[in-house]
Amino acid sequence: MNLRRAGLAWVVTALLGAAGAQNLTAYGALASNLDGAVQARAQSAEAALNRLDAAGKALDDLAPTLRNQQIVSGLRDALSRSRAALARTPAELEAQVQLARGLMRKALYDQSLVALGEQPANADAQLRVLSREFGLTGEAAQALATDARAGRLERTAWRLQRAAVQKVSASLQATQATQTTASYVNLARATGWFTVVQDSSSAGTLKLSQFGDALRQLTGGDTAALGTSLTTLRQGTRTFAQALTTPPSATGTPPATPAPAQPSPPSTSQNPATTPGTAGTGTGSTTPPTSGAGTTRSSGTEAVYAALGRALAATGHADGARARTALQEAATLLGRTGTPLRDTTAFQALQGGLESAQNRAALRPSDVQALISGLANAEQAAQGEPVSALDRTSLGTAGWFSGWLRALVFLLLGLGVAAPLYLLNLAFGGRNVYWRAITGGLILLLLPLFLEGVFGFLGAIGDATSAGALAGLTNVTLSQGAYALPFWALLAAGALGLLAFGFRGLCVQFGLMGSAGGSGHTTVHHTVIDWDEDV
Repeated sequence: MNLRRAGLAWVVTALLGAAGAQNLTAYGALASNLDGAVQARAQSAEAALNRLDAAGKALDDLAPTLRNQQIVSGLRDALSRSRAALARTPAELEAQVQLARGLMRKALYDQSLVALGEQPANADAQLRVLSREFGLTGEAAQALATDARAGRLERTAWRLQRAAVQKVSASLQATQATQTTASYVNLARATGWFTVVQDSSSAGTLKLSQFGDALRQLTGGDTAALGTSLTTLRQGTRTFAQALTTPPSATGTPPATPAPAQPSPPSTSQNPATTPGTAGTGTGSTTPPTSGAGTTRSSGTEAVYAALGRALAATGHADGARARTALQEAATLLGRTGTPLRDTTAFQALQGGLESAQNRAALRPSDVQALISGLANAEQAAQGEPVSALDRTSLGTAGWFSGWLRALVFLLLGLGVAAPLYLLNLAFGGRNVYWRAITGGLILLLLPLFLEGVFGFLGAIGDATSAGALAGLTNVTLSQGAYALPFWALLAAGALGLLAFGFRGLCVQFGLMGSAGGSGHTTVHHTVIDWDEDV
């Protein structure tokens, strides 16, 4: 009997301990598919619908682990509105996704604080998701983890609230009192982020309903009322941020939050008017530098750079599958960046390049390098600085001269090197030592082209067929990485040496170089010396 009671108590304890735990895998899948739907909508409504269907399946897996059923209901409604938005504009879809993401972060925030309070030393996965979702990197992410593991939940909540309020403020600052898609998506993003922290005691008089009123004013075209609402929202956000200036004392007590209000964001069924050049434009939130928080690049591109760096490392040793996974991650992260980055022409080119590279066979390091250069160009354009025409050209070139086209072109060129060598030997023979030296020099000079063509093509076949050993043959090419440069230099040095020796010998043979006597002797007998004879 005692054993039964002990076993029953263990089961009940385990169930209670798991009650606050979310299915983080399902959460990640839901976030990825929602963001992916926004990315895919620019190219195909059908592809975006597929991503939303996948998001619905992920929500089915996540819902049983969410304790707040109002949030579950709100997420299902937001997903339904997102599907309906596919028939309208990309901006409408992005706005609905931003509202859904706000509900997701609200559930993550609430339940994570409970979970961290129960097991603060075993919450690495929860902390990683929190840091990623709230845009905390570097020192800011480390400080969050330190407070959470030490059980200082008030400080943990304070750090998350401050990050969310910064994003609300950035989105509101980017919102104009005009009926444009940019303002619409910015305001929806601000609403989503405020949804996360609406129950905070530091929010003051700022309410979620005020954001809903502003959205309705924007979609209804009431720009005068919208201007007043934006002023009120910005003032309330500043007051909210000021209340979070001083961190709470370093104690392990859980944060005191009022009873949660209805978290469902306002529905925005109407579609705002668009202006030329703004259709489909989305905006993301940026985290302005603050004391004690890690600073980020413009519009939060640090994570995009990191994902592209992983893709570059993978292509450097011909790991195409890992490279494409990293590029998909980079595309998702890029979709979360904000203005003014998203308003640049360079951003649109980068977005198209990423979409193309994700499904490209025979990825090479130069493809990813072009994407990194494109991101740098977009940053410079967002900051009003001149962009690199060379980087822009590289990104455009990588969009068409890559993959199978590149592999086939270089295969033809690589096999074609045999033609001039054969004709050279046919014309001048192989008995003359100087012509043999010239032939050897040309072989060394053309060998990199042969390696690029033959082994690059074989590697492309291996990448397309998931044959790892065959794909690894790409590493034999001399354009794959820095390790090949010394070998290339040796080949070039050998080629120059042989060519110089061969052509100098011919010059001496025909009296163009050497002593006067040697020159005269050679000239006298010039008519009886064949091309393929030794002197």
